[in-house]
This record gives sequence, C-alpha cells and structure tokens, in this order.
Amino acid sequence: MEGNIAIGLDIGTTKIVAMIGRKNEYGKVEILGIGRSKSLGVHRGVVNNITQTIQSIQLAVQEAEAAADVKIENVTVGIAGQHIRSLQHSDYITRPNPDLVIDDEDIDRLINQVHKLVMLPGEEIIHVLPQEYKVDGQAEIKEPVGMYGGRLEANFHVVVGQVSSIRNVGRCVKSAGLNLDNITLEPLASANAVLSQEEKEAGVALLDIGGGTTDLAIFRDGIIRHTAVIPFGGNVITEDIKEGCSIIEKQAELLKIKFGSAWPGENKENEIVSIPGLRGRDPKEITLKNLSKIIHARVVEIVEQVYVEIKNYGHEEQKKKLIAGIVLTGGGAQLKHLKQLVEYITGMDTRIGFPNEHLAGNSDDEITSPLYATAVGLVMDGLKRQERKKLEIAYEESLMEPETETETETEEETEIIEPPKPPKRSFLDKFTERIKDFLDNAE
Repeated sequence: MEGNIAIGLDIGTTKIVAMIGRKNEYGKVEILGIGRSKSLGVHRGVVNNITQTIQSIQLAVQEAEAAADVKIENVTVGIAGQHIRSLQHSDYITRPNPDLVIDDEDIDRLINQVHKLVMLPGEEIIHVLPQEYKVDGQAEIKEPVGMYGGRLEANFHVVVGQVSSIRNVGRCVKSAGLNLDNITLEPLASANAVLSQEEKEAGVALLDIGGGTTDLAIFRDGIIRHTAVIPFGGNVITEDIKEGCSIIEKQAELLKIKFGSAWPGENKENEIVSIPGLRGRDPKEITLKNLSKIIHARVVEIVEQVYVEIKNYGHEEQKKKLIAGIVLTGGGAQLKHLKQLVEYITGMDTRIGFPNEHLAGNSDDEITSPLYATAVGLVMDGLKRQERKKLEIAYEESLMEPETETETETEEETEIIEPPKPPKRSFLDKFTERIKDFLDNAE
C-alpha cells in the first residue's frame, strides 16, 4: 500500500499536521489518517527551535500512523514564512538556428538563465513560473513549443526565499526520521485544495490565514500571477485580545474562537462574558462589543495589506481583473463575519474555501475544515508526483525494450510507435534535490 499513498506535512506556526491519503477508484482523495500537534519552535512560519520542532513533527506523525495503521517514511513538506517574497522579471534568449522549431530545451535554457539572477545574500530562487511568452516580438503566446522563431522571451514570476530557513525545515524533517520527498509552496498547496479550475481561469485571489502568516496567491488564465506572505495571522489577533483584556493567552484564544467576530456592529453593549480570575482573583467581565472591536482593528489591518498586494498585481486594470474575487481559507477563515468584512473593504466577491472538492464523499467533517486546506493540498501534490514518477519509469522502460519485428510484416505495415514523452519535472523538484543533497552532505 505504501506505493499508492502520500503524506503531507504542514509545519505551521500554531500546529503541525501530518495527513495520510490515497486516491480512490473515482480519482478522489481519501484521507486514511491525520495527526496534529501543537507547533513549538516555529515563529511566523520560520523554525526558531530545531529540537522542539522535531518533537512536534514526531508527535503528529505518530498520531497519523496510529490512525491509518501505516508506517510513514516519505513526506511532502510545505514551506511558507515571512522570508518568502516574489518579483516579476523578463528575460530572453537568441536561438542559434531559427529554422528549427522551439522545443522544451529552449524553454529550459531560458528558465535556467533566470535562475542566474543575483539575489540578496542568503536568498535563493525557489520557483520560476513563466507567465506568457513572446516569439520574435509576437506577444501573448501561452505555449511556444513547436513554433519557429529566433528570439524567445518571457515574463516570469520569481519566488525567492531564505535558503537557510528552508534548510532548517529540511533538517527538522530528516531528524524526525523522515525522508523529504518534496517541497511545495504552501499557498500553491492550499490553492490546489480549495480552488476550482474555472476560478483560476477567471482570476482569483486565494488568502490563506494561518497562525503566524497570511499567504496570498493570485491566479488568472489558469496561471499563478502573484504570491506574497504577510507576516500577520491569527496569533496577532490573539495577542491583541490578551493585551486589550489583560488575560492569559489560552483564555484569549478560547474567547476568539467561541465569541470572536470581525464585525463590531453584531454585538450589543450588554452581552458580557465572564472569565475566571487567576489563583483566587475575581473573575473578569469582558463585553463582546469590546472583544469584536479589538479583533476588527487587527483584521482590517491584515485585509488592507492584502488588498495593497492585490492592487500591486494590477487588479484595477480591466485586463487583470479578478472576476472570481477572493477565497478565504486556513484556520483564520473560521472567524465569524470575516467574509462580510473582506467584501466591505475590498468590494470583491468573497467565499470561504473548504478543501472538499477533491476529497472522497465520505470524508470526516473535521478534515473538510479550512484549517486543513494546506495539508490536503500537500497530500494531493504527493499523489500527483507519484503518478509522474510512474510515467517516468514507464517511459524509461519503453526506451530500454528491444524492438521486435516479425518476418511476415511488410515495410508498409510496420508502424513506428513513439513512446510517450516523460512528464516535465517542475522547478521545485530540482530545488528539493539541491536541499536533499545539502542535507546529505551536511550530516
């Protein structure tokens, strides 16, 4: 069974989730087991305590293994964190022989040229995503392979991150006794889990509100156009409640989940909640109106920062308009009246994204919560990679098979059957291999 299952490991600021899944006969993802533990040692998506992170990973993995009765070895890990940024870049190559058609090698050469961009110290290019191509000045070409041309140029969306932070995540995974199968950008994993292809075509902004960071991914014409990580999330709201109401963090978190609302007008002045005092002290009384005012102020700040990023992408231009609006996911998306507030601030259609579109019909309600969108996306990513590996193996085997030809066949009857081409490897595959090599050599 090991061959047909995939494991997603979501290393978040508040929780670490290990999720085991496989594809059922209808092509949907069936979740076999899930384990979660409190994330100790991660701050705003970045590991700041290796030992505690390793322990948290092991706890989550053990719980998932017990639930699914499967031994976990290879995992697909999500990376996010405040160190990730993105930029737009244009580049071109001149082809030595314009009389030959453009092939995958030309595109690889162009992409490899982008990888040579000089970054800030400690930063490395994680992802190079082609937007659209130009061949000999002819613009807006989606797929240049098979065309004639001397000059091939493209616009790229380049995702950059602190390589030391990513290596630390890899180190934690390895030290927890697991193999790093692949690394995926968390906003991309969440997008795969909650967005439909129609939304990606029409133009949509996915907002994944986590504990430590808020991840943004913008799609248009089925291509990812913009990514950003905003270093605020649900934890900052909890911190504000703690400070504003002079209570401990545990109580602040419970208050936010049970009574929190992003819209102060909802609560009446006389709605009060009583919180037990510490060690014999008098209980504290907090009005729900004050609570929602504290939450509202911080959520407005987060949403406004997101809206600045959406405008930076160019949403206000007619050609770049995001017709499908905004999709909210992540643990923070469960905050009451958040959808209405986002619509009010941005003027864009908004919905809450549940990762149930790709899940089997009998999935647990808990798994289809926005809280697990990233983990579901990572499992889907792992399964997709397994399928690609199978195709690659089949392709290699087809090349090695000796050609057999019967004597009775005439030349006219002989048909040349070309083996199918292997699927293209993504740039993240190559990046993962570099991280793996580094970790192996560092031991």
